[in-house]
Amino acid sequence: MKNNEKHSDEITFENAMEKLEEIVEMLEEGEVPLEKAITMYQEGMTLSKVCHEKLQNVEKQMDKIVEEDGEIKPLLDKEEEE
Repeated sequence: MKNNEKHSDEITFENAMEKLEEIVEMLEEGEVPLEKAITMYQEGMTLSKVCHEKLQNVEKQMDKIVEEDGEIKPLLDKEEEE
């Protein structure tokens, strides 16, 4: 398992967004030393990717639940899905 995948599974979307917002705020203040800013930027990019992946997963789940016309699809047993 890749490090990003492990990180993605361990953190919630809300926690990732909160940490990302903190990083952005600190970087916008401009008081962070360059080396630390680079590290923070990299962490922010990782968190951004985690958030994006989690949103994509939710979108896929919603697509399975709701049909194009807005009708809710009946839930299938796991055996029927395979």
